[in-house]
Amino acid sequence: MFINFWYPVVLSKDLLDQPKLVTILSMDFAVFRDSQGRAQVVANICPHRGGSLAGGKVKGDNLQCPYHGWQFDGAGQCHKIPSLGSDARIPARARVDAYPVVEKYGIVFAFLGDLPESERPPMLEVPEFADKGWRPTWMNFQLPYHYERSIENGIDPAHNEFVHPTHGFSGENTEYKVSDLRWVGDPTWGVGFFAKFKSPASKDGDFAKMKQATDSREAGTGAIGPNHIWTYIKFAVDKKMHQYMWEAPIDEHTTNVFFMNMRSTFLEEEMDKKVNEMNWMIADQDIKVLSVIEPAQTPRTNTKEFMVPADEPILRYRRKLKEWEQRGWRIDMAELNRTRQRVAYAIPSPERRNHKGWVLDAVPLVSPSEKAESALKLAAEQ
Repeated sequence: MFINFWYPVVLSKDLLDQPKLVTILSMDFAVFRDSQGRAQVVANICPHRGGSLAGGKVKGDNLQCPYHGWQFDGAGQCHKIPSLGSDARIPARARVDAYPVVEKYGIVFAFLGDLPESERPPMLEVPEFADKGWRPTWMNFQLPYHYERSIENGIDPAHNEFVHPTHGFSGENTEYKVSDLRWVGDPTWGVGFFAKFKSPASKDGDFAKMKQATDSREAGTGAIGPNHIWTYIKFAVDKKMHQYMWEAPIDEHTTNVFFMNMRSTFLEEEMDKKVNEMNWMIADQDIKVLSVIEPAQTPRTNTKEFMVPADEPILRYRRKLKEWEQRGWRIDMAELNRTRQRVAYAIPSPERRNHKGWVLDAVPLVSPSEKAESALKLAAEQ
């Protein structure tokens, strides 16, 4: 799991007047709306005596700890320590990590890391979101497996033929093979491609009008950062579906998925439920396969899996993960799990670059290897 990327936190409609406790990257966060209705995300552990800020109350623009009443604003600054009296000066170290927040597409996103704004990786965008010719639907669900397995499955061009009967022929097409991939997008922050494929006509009465038998159609998919996926499917010139998945690793075994489906056909509201049912059916087919995959996490070396040319998107994704690890962004989960019973940690926020003397330690990170770091520098110079 990595710091310094954008993560979905909560659906906007689910964040009302009470704070919420949200776990991402195996760390807890307190999420609340201030007096102006703006979403705020702060580290959950109070620096005083370890109280859970999410269990407290919203007081104007501040979140009040339920243990001793300390109050923190959305920037992490402490504004009240009741035991010191009303006129007391607040010590500078009385602060919590607070994270940049963007609320869009009906989702609250937080940048969980310490990079300044100019250096932050991009977020997966939905360019057609405001277009009246498209209609969105949302789903939010959890996966019982590691997020990297989920992302790799999403950019796997070969699994559809066997996992999804609506996408392929369940292995019965004797002429099946993965077509050449047309690479797209900015390789700086991810991987993307389009490919042609054959699939059967839909047997559903409504969707049969959209998805008829054809010799070939084209779809594209890709990943941005370690945890965002897009998929574009073109059934006809005026019949398209664009799907977006922003994934938040809860821990090493569970993933929280925020899924948006955009469609340019069947724009009637009564079709929303049917579209979500179809998408959940497809997601459940993936879950049945991936929930029993071994090893549960991706191997740290590709030699422990026998790769073929169709796995190139996965290989490119793994190379990006290695690159971000060499930047010092991967959380050292072994060290975190070994020490967290005695040490309170927080994901480092951008303010840590401006102030020293934080009460909570920053999460331990995997140290870049000198050999790999030299190889990355050499590649960048070529």
